[in-house]
This record gives sequence, C-alpha cells and structure tokens, in this order.
Amino acid sequence: MTRIAIPAETAANETRVAATPETVKKYIALGCDVVVQKGAGEAAFITDASFEDAGATLADDFASVVGGANIVLKIQPLNKDEIKVVGKGTVVASLHTPFTNPLLNDYAKHGLTSFCMEMIPRTSRAQSMDVLSSQANIAGYKAVLLALEHYQKFMPMLMTAAGTVQSAKVLIMGAGVAGLQAIATARRLGAMVEAFDVRAAAKEQVESLGAKFVEVPQDEETDAEDAGGYAKEMSDEYKQKQAELIAEHAAKADIVITTALIPGRPAPVLITEETVTKMKQGSVIVDMAVEAGGNCPLSEKDAIYTKDGVTFVGVSNIPATLATDASALYAKNMLNFMGLMLDKETGDLNIDREDDIIQGSLLCMDGEFLKPDLLKGSA
Repeated sequence: MTRIAIPAETAANETRVAATPETVKKYIALGCDVVVQKGAGEAAFITDASFEDAGATLADDFASVVGGANIVLKIQPLNKDEIKVVGKGTVVASLHTPFTNPLLNDYAKHGLTSFCMEMIPRTSRAQSMDVLSSQANIAGYKAVLLALEHYQKFMPMLMTAAGTVQSAKVLIMGAGVAGLQAIATARRLGAMVEAFDVRAAAKEQVESLGAKFVEVPQDEETDAEDAGGYAKEMSDEYKQKQAELIAEHAAKADIVITTALIPGRPAPVLITEETVTKMKQGSVIVDMAVEAGGNCPLSEKDAIYTKDGVTFVGVSNIPATLATDASALYAKNMLNFMGLMLDKETGDLNIDREDDIIQGSLLCMDGEFLKPDLLKGSA
C-alpha cells in the first residue's frame, strides 16, 4: 500500500499545509495510507481531528510522519535536517525555489525522487496542477488588501454631505495571474486602475477587467513573452522608454502593486528610487517580487516601513496570509498531480517518465539530477 506523508511546515512565515481532509479522503479512496503530522494544519485552521475523521493517522514529529512513507507532500522544500530523515527512493513533491535552492544536488545525492511543483508545464492539460497560478491568484487578491491596510484614504469615490472623496488611483505592474486578480479586486473596491505589462497580449485581458492598459510604444516587433507565458528580458532602449512611462504614471498613483518576475533571474527594477521621490505623500507600494530582489530597490523582504511619505510593503509569502484557501487550492493541485502517478484501481505508485508533465517537473531520480542547468543557478 502506498503511504503518503503530510509533514508540518517549519519554514518561517509558512502557514499552509499540502493536504486537506478533502484530499486525504480521495487519497484513501485510491487505496493509499495517509499519515499527517500533528498540528500540520493548525495555522490554516484545519484540525487534527478533521484529518482523523477523513481517515488519516497522526504522527508526533517529522521523523515519525515520513518513516516508511513512499510519498512526502510539502509546501516548502526539504531542509538539510529533513533530507537526512527521508528514506532513499522516496517521492517528494513540493515547491523547490529551483533557481536559488542550494540543496538541489543534495536531493539527488540522497536518492530522492524530487518533483518541483514550480516547473509543471503551463499547458492546458496541466492547469489543474498549476500551483503557481493558484497561489498567484490568492496573492494578487491579498496584495490589494495589504495596500489598503496602509493607505489612509478610501478606495472608492464617495459623495457625502461633507464633500466628495475621490477614488484611489491604482497602478498594477505586470498582468499575469497575480496582476489580473489584483486589477479585478481593486476594480471591485471602486478604484481607478491602470496596468502595465511588456506583453502586448495582456492588453485585452486588462481592458476586459475595466482597467486602462499602459504600454510602451515599440518601433519593432518584439515578442516579450516566453514559451511558458512569462515576460522576457527586454532591450535597453525599451527599458529606458519603460522607465520614463512608469515614472509618469507612478507619480499620479496612490497605490502601486508590482508583480513582475523573470524565472531564474532577479526581479526587474520597475519603480526606481528616483521614481519614488516623485510619488504622492501617503502612497503605498506593494512589491510582490520582493523575494526575488524586488521591483523596487527600496523594498525590504518581510518588512513594512514608511520613508519620505511612501509606505513600502514587502511581504514575501503572501499566499500564506490566506492559509485556509491557499492550502485548499494547493492541496487540490497536488492531488491532481499525484493522480498522474497513483493507479486509480490499486493506489500503487507508477512514475511514467514519458509523460510531459512528469518530465517537466522531475528534478532527480535514482541518484541522477535531471536538470543540470539549475545547479549552476543554485550553486
């Protein structure tokens, strides 16, 4: 019988859990045995009793929960101490921060079969397994609420007997999953929203949500989108035009939310220190790219502070601030992904390395690291 282990997360500020009672029931229905570490769901308001009611057994600590497990499901990657405890040949599926994780080769050396959830291909077939999209959706929504927490005015226009309050002007940098959700949330709250993205294809989506699309005029045809749907690095000339346009619109904005990331590279600087000096007193910048260096050089990871009248919000793990729903979506993504490997009749583990989704996300197996280019970036 395939044994699935759900450990408690120990990384700082991590409140999510990789399974829920709903997904536990479905693993058990497949014929699997599920073991959950006590307290694993506590920060997401999922009780040990609810896991037990779903059919899981509870274990006291990490060693107990992973002992004898065929599969370990996590949010954050294994740390050095955890690697030593997990048995050789065990399947481990989690986020891996693959471009910066210094332990990638250690997973291979220890004989683990590691699946990187960030590297699941962004294809139609894999949509139900796409943890980046499900968590970015949550982050985009919460980013607007974080901005409001520190913005000292109303978001919508209000007409009262005491006078009229103008609606807030919000600038969203990046119109991927997080940016689009931020646009939709800010619009629902009554803000005037502008959005910028290097990808011309984003214009239609931005405008369909009722926002104005800000774009840099381009003299030449440029494909600013890679095969995975991410923005690519742009030319120096484009960056100069971009900086001028962003500075102009940021100076008029009350709230700026930045979401721009380039996989495997530091986050591009969009809001320069000079641009910040031109922003309104009381304005707020929520830098969702702070973990990758930030879209604003003044942002500080996991810090919120005000300087020269501008408040910088640098929360690095925004999905973990909505742990209940973030866990539910992540767990469902994980269930769908594991469905590629668990026999629907017997629950037996069968890894088909010809499957494009498994190929894309498999980091190491049988002591071999399968994506050597990542080791250069994580060294």
